[in-house]
Amino acid sequence: MRRARIKYEGSYHHVMNRGFKNEKIFFDSKSKSYFINLIKEFSNKYKVSIYAYCVMNNHFHIILKNNNNKLSEFMKNLDSSYGIYYRKRFGGRGYVFANRFKSTLIENDKYLKMSIIYTLLNPVKAGLINNPFKYKWSSINDYFNETKSFVDAEKVEEIFESREALERSLKEWGHKELPVRNTRVGEFLGSVQFFKESLNYFDRRKRKNIVSNMRIKKEREISLEGIIREFERNKNISLEEADFSKISWKKLRTELLVFLHDKYNLTYRQIANLKYFKDLQVSSFGKIYKRWKEKNVTLSSTVPN
Repeated sequence: MRRARIKYEGSYHHVMNRGFKNEKIFFDSKSKSYFINLIKEFSNKYKVSIYAYCVMNNHFHIILKNNNNKLSEFMKNLDSSYGIYYRKRFGGRGYVFANRFKSTLIENDKYLKMSIIYTLLNPVKAGLINNPFKYKWSSINDYFNETKSFVDAEKVEEIFESREALERSLKEWGHKELPVRNTRVGEFLGSVQFFKESLNYFDRRKRKNIVSNMRIKKEREISLEGIIREFERNKNISLEEADFSKISWKKLRTELLVFLHDKYNLTYRQIANLKYFKDLQVSSFGKIYKRWKEKNVTLSSTVPN
């Protein structure tokens, strides 16, 4: 019997699968390129945001966002399509992949950062190469350059802030493992609070025997103006009256930034287009966000109500 595991619209995941009996399944450049093209094809089809990937000889890693709650469909088609390609090209019978894909639920940017680093360092950890930027079958060279790909580089660039910071993080990580929690409902990467929220959500859903995405569907229909009005109602203020020379209003603007970034997943560049942030440099948003997070303990935005 398959163990239930938590996934929902908007959840972040580190997914991987490996060859049956840990055997080599990506034999050459052609097979790895084919698989990467499948990632591109099905991420577009199922509206899955890809933040990082790495294709090794006998397994793969992908860091993604489950935008439309189609994670299972995405992975099923990815694995089965490559399985068909593999058998046609290399022959043989039976399973290509070991089992059902492995998925780790990730909390937020802090833990996404860990997962991305871990994924990009896989070739180094395996002893295939010393410089991860020389490995051709990962997304490592899709960030901080002019070349566009299917990878959501903007999100990753927000997390790391610069190419130098990415390189520094890769060097500092070394051969560490991810601090993953293994539970009755799958693996988690995040804080204790996130762990408890996710379990509560799972148990709530199990008791009701339904998966409800009504809140998120409703949110998707709300305009940007509607989102601002929601924030104003929550704070009992009017941003039209804001005076950002005053400390109290600056604090509220910071809370607005966190609200937009966490609850509605707006990027810093999207937030910068709002008139309330015109006097700020988009490069400062990451630092503002992190400072607020360090001072405030809030419920995780990635777990549905």
